[in-house]
Amino acid sequence: MKHLIIGTAGHIDHGKTTLIQALTGRNTDRLKEEMKRGISIELGFTHFDLPGGIRAGIIDVPGHERFIRHMLAGVGGIDLVMLVIAADEGVMAQTKEHLDILQMLSIKQGIVVITKADLVDPEWLEMVKEDIKENLEGTFLESAPVMDVDSVSKRGINELIEKLAGYYDEMDARDEKAPFRMPVDRVFTITGFGTVVTGTLTEGSVKTEDTVQLFPGDQEVRIRNIQVHGETVKEAFAGQRVAINLSGVKKDHINRGDYLAKPKSMKPTMMVDGRLTLLKNAPRGLKQRDRVRIYHGASEILARLVILEQETIEQGESALVQFRLEETSVFKKGDRIVVRFYSPMETLGGATIIEPSPDKHKAMRQDIIDLLTAKESGGPEADLEQALQKNSPDFPNISSLSKTFGYEESDIQATINALQEQNLVYDIDGNHYIHRDYYESLVDHITTHLLNYHKSHPLRQGMAKEELKSRVFKNAQNRVADKLLDKLVGENIILITGSYVSMADFTVKPTPEQKEIAAMLENMYLESLYSPPKLEDAKATIKGKEKVIQQVVEMMMGDKLIRLQKDIVLHRKAYEGAKEKIREHFRNNETLSVAEFRDLLGTSRKFAVAILEYLDQERFTKRQDDNRVLTEKQ
Repeated sequence: MKHLIIGTAGHIDHGKTTLIQALTGRNTDRLKEEMKRGISIELGFTHFDLPGGIRAGIIDVPGHERFIRHMLAGVGGIDLVMLVIAADEGVMAQTKEHLDILQMLSIKQGIVVITKADLVDPEWLEMVKEDIKENLEGTFLESAPVMDVDSVSKRGINELIEKLAGYYDEMDARDEKAPFRMPVDRVFTITGFGTVVTGTLTEGSVKTEDTVQLFPGDQEVRIRNIQVHGETVKEAFAGQRVAINLSGVKKDHINRGDYLAKPKSMKPTMMVDGRLTLLKNAPRGLKQRDRVRIYHGASEILARLVILEQETIEQGESALVQFRLEETSVFKKGDRIVVRFYSPMETLGGATIIEPSPDKHKAMRQDIIDLLTAKESGGPEADLEQALQKNSPDFPNISSLSKTFGYEESDIQATINALQEQNLVYDIDGNHYIHRDYYESLVDHITTHLLNYHKSHPLRQGMAKEELKSRVFKNAQNRVADKLLDKLVGENIILITGSYVSMADFTVKPTPEQKEIAAMLENMYLESLYSPPKLEDAKATIKGKEKVIQQVVEMMMGDKLIRLQKDIVLHRKAYEGAKEKIREHFRNNETLSVAEFRDLLGTSRKFAVAILEYLDQERFTKRQDDNRVLTEKQ
């Protein structure tokens, strides 16, 4: 079945609810106060069938100025609007404000419905139509059909139904492949079922038993049941009005304006960047730090305004801005919001979201203005490239990028692939990606560190790998940093020897004196493979300048000699021999104790423990209670 969401808009007491009752046979007023006062305060929802197999959900929004927040909560998810104008009053204040709001939310299709037409004479009705025409000039309803009906006698209702059905094929298709997202506009409980939320499913689809997340919080809940227009379904799709029965959460923990969405698909924020446009007829302009109310989905949030490219925004002008929110929320690029003044509550304009989770900006920074301007007009590839330029130091993965953009991981991967074909993005390990510019700066950073190190320590084999990683990779996981270094080895930029890193073309060039000292030191450690002398004692037996001897030690360390602890050094031959003895032991045994290892080497417990602890650090062995076992990779 095809689905269509229709919303009403218009001044108080212009007959919106009565019109809906004439179309559907149902009264959307659901509160006692509404029934008593004869006006809509909360949102009303119902549905009816249009010709052509179209199930139309219809939202009745309140017309009173005091309940504009509820009106905004209702119109954000509609496909088509009926602007309702009473024949006996014509265009009124809330008619104009609702029309402005519809424009700012980028509603594109609508019908003007004149109600109570039978209460006025034909001449008056024609005057009203002329007035309507003038007020709609330059709006999205400028060329919309104008139909007059009488909701009580139902004159014109059938013709209106036919006209509504004709709009289905002109609607923009909703994105059913995007991650599921739905703003919550009602929360209530049903005895025997528990918590129920309703809303218009903005994007994606959702099934019973799915696990979803309540944003901006982090609570994940299970979907117990889904209803679309009162009928239980297994799956709901973008563009449908849905009621979702949630398991594992109480009504008091959910607020109107929260989002129900795919887990980790959005990033909660206290700031959002966008382009704000003020209405030409706005009652005031805006200046730096003005306090405003922004309406997004079904939420109302207080915020401070930072105008990024000028000091003020006057009526009819637009500017790049940052909203500093007073509470956490979630957004997606392209979302439309309505902006009203804090007090008095006057509708001023609307904004389109450009960056849903930005850093804090100062006004008048040209680099920020240029970045947002480019992002404003850019597609997914441009957006993702800019995000990688900004976030490469954090080595983002597919999951984090999906969360930032609100796209499915498969879509992120496809865009990454396109950027890779242009040599703009580098793949580190099949999941983490960095921008080419950052990669090039990283290579420069690493080579600068190594060249300076070689200059200061010409006889050392290279910089300790862990030291280099701590200096260069501030936010990278150890595995990701290792993969990136391996990539540099593959490109013949660096060389990794054991636990040391050097430039690929670097070689140690000792003098004859240094070679002689190195030979003496090596012989000392070869003569006592598993009972080696303390390094200071070994150095003391060699004649020569202390500085030269120390330079030779540094040259040998990591190559011929391995430092196990501060005062325990082992020859590499002994180290490799110990590893082979352990492998031989595990061919017939499941564990290795310190005592067994001591006896295998014919050494003391002190040296046995030092060697085992070093092998643990190298992930050759792993401690298990008081014994050792081989790691999985061995």
